[in-house]
Amino acid sequence: MKRLKRVFTGISALLVMSTALTACGGNSNSGSNSSGSEASPAASAAASEAPAKGGGEKVTINLWSFTDEIPNMTKKYLETHPDANVEFKTTVIATTDGAYQPALDQALAAGGKDAPDIFAAEAAFVLKYTQGDASGYAANYADLGLDDQMVKDAGIAQYSIDIGSKDGQLKGLGYQATGGAFIYRRSIAKDVFGTDDPATIKSEVGPGWDKFYEAAAKLKAKGYGIVSGDGDIWHAIENSSEQGWIVDGKLHIDPKREEFLDLSKKLKDNGYHNDTTDWTEAWYADMSGAGAQPVFGFFGPAWLINYVMNGQVKDTNGDWAVTESPTGFFWGGTWLLANKDVTKDDAKKQAAADFIKWITLDTSETGLQYYWANGTMKDGEQGTKDSVASSVVMAKSNGEVPLLGGQNMFDVFVPANANASGKNLTQYDETINKLWRDQVREYTAGNKDRDKAIETFKQQVKDQLGIDSE
Repeated sequence: MKRLKRVFTGISALLVMSTALTACGGNSNSGSNSSGSEASPAASAAASEAPAKGGGEKVTINLWSFTDEIPNMTKKYLETHPDANVEFKTTVIATTDGAYQPALDQALAAGGKDAPDIFAAEAAFVLKYTQGDASGYAANYADLGLDDQMVKDAGIAQYSIDIGSKDGQLKGLGYQATGGAFIYRRSIAKDVFGTDDPATIKSEVGPGWDKFYEAAAKLKAKGYGIVSGDGDIWHAIENSSEQGWIVDGKLHIDPKREEFLDLSKKLKDNGYHNDTTDWTEAWYADMSGAGAQPVFGFFGPAWLINYVMNGQVKDTNGDWAVTESPTGFFWGGTWLLANKDVTKDDAKKQAAADFIKWITLDTSETGLQYYWANGTMKDGEQGTKDSVASSVVMAKSNGEVPLLGGQNMFDVFVPANANASGKNLTQYDETINKLWRDQVREYTAGNKDRDKAIETFKQQVKDQLGIDSE
């Protein structure tokens, strides 16, 4: 939402339903996703172009995305690059009902002048295009003139590089960073722990899950839940595992992911949460303190604060703070890729490279990420601030937001981005994660025993994806 779909699937649908969630970033204002002409699975197309300069023929860049967040960026790009002899033809197809990927795949395979020159992929399926079945369509950034030194100089988080690379060759980068932190209520922290100081709360809830559950017991003793539902800890568990769901072509259940069964049950059996499901009204209610019991916190990136919680906290606005998570993780994000065929045309290659560089690697105050981090995409208007890919940009940006009582969230999200790992994803995560979480809830609800839940999960993966277990 920004790629809030994710897992992100939920966000995707949400973003499609409302531009208010444009989630991950945009000072459209959007977040992980953007303000959107994404209401229908059918493609919507639009064109933006720079004023004609001289008599040169404009270079047309076909830009494909699943929200209008990146297409909207073309307007700012042309505004800040008046000499750019380029026009953007944009196609936006929502991820609703899985419409985006099949259409993108067909267009990439067909090739020709209408093929995507630049295309977006979100965390839920990005590996398919950077490392998986469709990675052959993506150009190496190095072939666009965007080299490793540029990436290093911009201070791009390693997890984002790992996700966007295949065999050491970078194929995609994002503009936001989605390292996760723990977002907590200040008033509850003071009541239970005697302070709302992020450094102190960090040591109360972590590191590690043992400390987290010690904190949960202290909170419960005073009538508070530590989180809203088990989905709030899932992303931290999923993306801190040593290995992904597929190892050597077979389904692998990493011990940390298997432990989710036990950690989830512990939350439920002890009444440490309100047993909500993320992206439901009950989950939102806990952000405003209107749930069954007051909830201490949520796990998430900056987009969760700015594009989800911001519209839900109501009277708890300003009563929140952010600190480092018990374990490093990320959640969501959008990566930008170029079709390898753009390298066959020097003019198109340069136009694509310049736009991608402006979004992903430009650390100047006229680069996309500076506008994004500071909420200044629109002149004279303070929009939503977001954590961005470049730590260099965040170091010179103001991450203070009212929801956090004026705390500079970048002080926490820069290390959070650095602590995230991008080496445990697979191109099948969107499907497998849903199957896994469904079975975990069957177990915690008492409908199945632990072994049966795992057995069912393995069979479903085989039935739906044709992947055997180890």
